[in-house]
Amino acid sequence: MKKGEKKKRSIIREAIEWIFYVLLICCVAYVVVNYVGERTEVRGESMYPALNDGDQLIVDLISYQFTDPKRFDVVVFPFQYQEDTYYIKRIIGLPGETVKIEDGIIYINGEVLEESYGYEEIKNPGLASTEITLGEQEYFVLGDNRNDSTDSREPSVGNITRDKIIGRAWLRIWPLKSFGFIS
Repeated sequence: MKKGEKKKRSIIREAIEWIFYVLLICCVAYVVVNYVGERTEVRGESMYPALNDGDQLIVDLISYQFTDPKRFDVVVFPFQYQEDTYYIKRIIGLPGETVKIEDGIIYINGEVLEESYGYEEIKNPGLASTEITLGEQEYFVLGDNRNDSTDSREPSVGNITRDKIIGRAWLRIWPLKSFGFIS
């Protein structure tokens, strides 16, 4: 074999390897984006100060296949009355619990909920002005900006069933200065 032929085969082999790696990366990215995580954008200030209008997030689509949502998880679910509209809220009440909001204070099973996510005292308890008992697959969600959030206190949202939860807001990727995990 001549030196020129060897060099030509080496270039072809390298090109095939590059194509293979690019295809592999595209396949991995496709699986991650469609089955593990999904990018979404925050619209509005209902989760302020934790999340801001325009923040770009990665939603974990797979964790809730193996575990149940937990109190204070930030979850994404579709708004039932508007197609292609998704809400991002924090889980406050878990299945089987009772939730009530009185004088701006959240009560779970008759006891004060110790939390620090609320941006300000709740002025309108909405549906939670009377005790709400959650079903075995129901969650009560609130926005952190409690007085500027459409959430489980409103009849248009109500309690969220487990099957409606798309995933957990996991990572903020934009703006870069706020990059990090969501708590």
